[in-house]
Amino acid sequence: MDFSDDIYIEQALVLKEVKHAFQKLVGEDSMESLYVTDIIQRLGIEHHFEHEIEALLRKQHSVFSSHLSDFVNGHKLYELALTFRLLRQRGHHVPPDVFECLKSNKREFIAKYGEDVKSLIALHEATQLSIEGEDSLDDAGYLSCQLLHAWLKRHREHHEAIHVASTLEDPLHYGLSRFRDASVVLSDYYKTKKEWTCLEKLAEINSCIVRMMNQNEIVQVYKWWKDLGMVKEEKFAKYQPLKWYIWPMACFTDPSFSDQRIELTKSISLIYIIDDIFDVYGTLDQLTLFRDAVNRWELADTEQLPDFMKMCLRVLFDSTNDFAEKVYKRHGLNPIDTLKRSWVRLLNAFTEEAHWLRSGDLPRSEEYLNIGIVSTGVPVVLLHAFFLFDHSINLETVAVMDNFPQIVHSVAKILRLSDDLEGFKKQDQKGVDGSYLDCYMNEHQHVSAEDVQSHVCHLISSEWKRLNEQVLTQNELPSSFTNFCLNAARMVPLMYHYTTNNPCLSVLREQIKMVHNVDSGHM
Repeated sequence: MDFSDDIYIEQALVLKEVKHAFQKLVGEDSMESLYVTDIIQRLGIEHHFEHEIEALLRKQHSVFSSHLSDFVNGHKLYELALTFRLLRQRGHHVPPDVFECLKSNKREFIAKYGEDVKSLIALHEATQLSIEGEDSLDDAGYLSCQLLHAWLKRHREHHEAIHVASTLEDPLHYGLSRFRDASVVLSDYYKTKKEWTCLEKLAEINSCIVRMMNQNEIVQVYKWWKDLGMVKEEKFAKYQPLKWYIWPMACFTDPSFSDQRIELTKSISLIYIIDDIFDVYGTLDQLTLFRDAVNRWELADTEQLPDFMKMCLRVLFDSTNDFAEKVYKRHGLNPIDTLKRSWVRLLNAFTEEAHWLRSGDLPRSEEYLNIGIVSTGVPVVLLHAFFLFDHSINLETVAVMDNFPQIVHSVAKILRLSDDLEGFKKQDQKGVDGSYLDCYMNEHQHVSAEDVQSHVCHLISSEWKRLNEQVLTQNELPSSFTNFCLNAARMVPLMYHYTTNNPCLSVLREQIKMVHNVDSGHM
């Protein structure tokens, strides 16, 4: 028996202990069970408790909906905000007017909760799940944010100051649990209760298992990349598969999705490579031939292309056909036509951007954004991810994905605008990088650099509301996929280093370093 066998045995024993304690608690104290559910989710071990959490929240939603007024009046603000957040996170509709009283009694609220950090943080976290048109929830979020900032100014040396600052900088809804510091999740209360010390142990075991799996997966990714033979081509020799793997590593949160993480990495690698071909290596004539070959889905009439482009086309066709065959074997449905269309849309967008880049003419901002959303590659990535889940796939759901659903559009728009915003901040003031912000300023000559950045921040915020709404109301696509989309949007600031003081970023760097230490021996 090796170490991996031992750790799985230990996990099973600890998990049995935690499940017993959790089920006992659910039967005794619904509010306390919500506290523990929150901790389980923050620790990133919710995949062990899917059925238990779903049953608990369905029951809680029934109580909440049937006796809303009694629930609001009978619970503390912290309890109300936590319940609201947990239910919305799980796709249960909860009306935003549960916080309506805050608007009419603002002075009384400030007097009562101005020093109650626990309640203010819970309210602030809950309001991050707002959707368009929920003014009362936005007002509550603004008020909680104001009061937390004011509290922080008065209590800079308080032991809770770091936690408050972290909440304001990086709310739970916009981050991934695996990139947070697990040591601060368990409160002192739960650390002293014997039946819950096993929670932290289970999280430690889970982290160890995930790390082992990630290390094994990146070794397999490097082997796949080496076996392709593309690394022998000078233009492809510099690529680091680890960069491609980070997205699947973060977004497929269930440790058991090992094959899915590896498969999605292959598709992501081709997006990066083809993007470079269009941005750096190809002439317009060559790019047109390349695009046309993808439209036909065949290598015929590509003799004029350089060898590295023909090699890339061959890998694209073979990889996509292989992917489609695996989906067919698993689900009895061949997605090849849908996959082809997604690649054609991407190549058409790349070609349009290549014309803009080489002409030196900036398109209108709306035209740029429509193309730029597709050229992120997000629609291709999310389509492949959709087919990798174990949920039942049928003609209806495939048709929804084929029509570029709003949830995919929102994730792509968040990435495009966020990437352009960061590039705009870093670019040499003498130059123009052809971003949405450059196009917008070219259209609106009176707008300053500060104004256009504020405009884009507002667009990103609005798109997050649309994404929240899709996760909350989407019933055509499975929740496993919509949660993947949410995780992809959460990865955007981490991948593009927008907030360099973000504590999650340092955790991500450490995890990448651990994986890289293994993969460097297999390159």
